[in-house]
Amino acid sequence: MVIQEITAHPGARGQLIAGLQDILPLAVGVAVYGLAFGLLAAQAQMSGVQTGVMGTIVFAGSSQIIAVERLAAGASAGAALLAGLALNLRLLLITASLRDELAGRPWWQILLGVHLATDENWALMHAKRARGKSVGYWYLVGGGLGLVAVWVVATVAGASFATAVPEPRALGMDFAFTAAFIAILRSLWSGSAMLLPWGGSVAIVLLAGLLTPLDPTWTLILGGLGGAAIAGVLNNE
Repeated sequence: MVIQEITAHPGARGQLIAGLQDILPLAVGVAVYGLAFGLLAAQAQMSGVQTGVMGTIVFAGSSQIIAVERLAAGASAGAALLAGLALNLRLLLITASLRDELAGRPWWQILLGVHLATDENWALMHAKRARGKSVGYWYLVGGGLGLVAVWVVATVAGASFATAVPEPRALGMDFAFTAAFIAILRSLWSGSAMLLPWGGSVAIVLLAGLLTPLDPTWTLILGGLGGAAIAGVLNNE
């Protein structure tokens, strides 16, 4: 259906290709933490095939990382799923902002656009528009297709490589996971206005972890909700 659509509309084909080309520099960063996620998935006893299937179906890097990290730490599947969902609640707002791009499209295009919407291609589409470029749905889809391809290949490679390493921690490879999260946080930082919500969120997580018997999954959720509440209060001022 995708091929028929872009063949019938040359403008769609041009935007799809432009989206694929423009996302490549950002895809390099995605590949780095894709490898880190593959390493973590292998430590959680996931095979390369399982990692690739998860990356294709879920396609939410930070949520996958936190969910698998929770599983590796011994948390239940429900707790891991909840932690992953909480971390990516922002995608509700991102997809809601695509109302104009999705309006009037067939159901499969709506599902495709929502599934492929990420921080990177969504931000890239708006950056292009800010520079006066006429880009929309197919540009977003092109960027998303590029990202999901790189993500799946990198995660499968990471999982496969990890199985050939006797002790990844001895080589310092476990730091890749920490580095990946630092990279994710860096990409989400949008200025000093984020300082109080982020600081409040960290303080809530630390206090809940030190002063309560809660599982780390719940302290992360509390921290996320607290940070969102602080941001909401500040934005209403």
